Amino acid sequence: MEVKQHALAGVVEFTPRIFEDSRGIFFESFSARVMAEAGAVGEWVQDNQSSSGLGVLRGLHFQRPPYSQAKLVRVATGRVRDFIVDLRRSSPTYGQHLSVELDSRRGNILYIPTGFAHGFYALQDDTLFLYRCSDYYEPGSEGGLCWNDPTLNINWHATNPIVSDKDKMLPAFAGFESPFA
Repeated sequence: MEVKQHALAGVVEFTPRIFEDSRGIFFESFSARVMAEAGAVGEWVQDNQSSSGLGVLRGLHFQRPPYSQAKLVRVATGRVRDFIVDLRRSSPTYGQHLSVELDSRRGNILYIPTGFAHGFYALQDDTLFLYRCSDYYEPGSEGGLCWNDPTLNINWHATNPIVSDKDKMLPAFAGFESPFA
C-alpha cells in the first residue's frame, strides 16, 4: 500500500496495490498494521455509507469531544472531491483546508484525524461513500461549518451543488470557537 503524508499534520492517504485480471480486481482496503505505522490510529467502532448523485455536496461536518471521530474514508463506487478543514486550535494549519480526489478505481483511502471538519462533492452519479469512524455517532455532539464560507474560501469546483437544508444552515467559520485543542 502506498502511503502519502499530507501538508495538514496527521492526514494520511493510502493507495492500495490493485490486482486486476479478466475476473475483475482485488485490493486490500484496510490494514490496521500499515495504517498504524503511518500514524492513522483509531479503535474503529462504526462504519457508515452514503449514496450520492452527481453534484451532491455533503458537509462540512464534525463531532465535538468527547465524541470526536477520526475517520477513514473511501469511495466504493464513483468519485468525489473530498475536503477537510483543520479545526485544531493549537495546529499551525488551523483553519486551512485540503482537497483529495477519492476514486473507486484507484481505491485510495483518506485518514482524517479528530479535530477536522469533513465534506465531499460527488463527481459521478451513484457514488457510494464509505466512512469508518473511531467513535459512535452522538446526535448532541454534531457540529458543522458552512460549506461556502468566504473565510475558508474553499473552491469546491461545483456549480449549483445539491446541498441539504440542514447543511445550508451551518454557521460560518468567522466567530467559530473550536472545541478541539
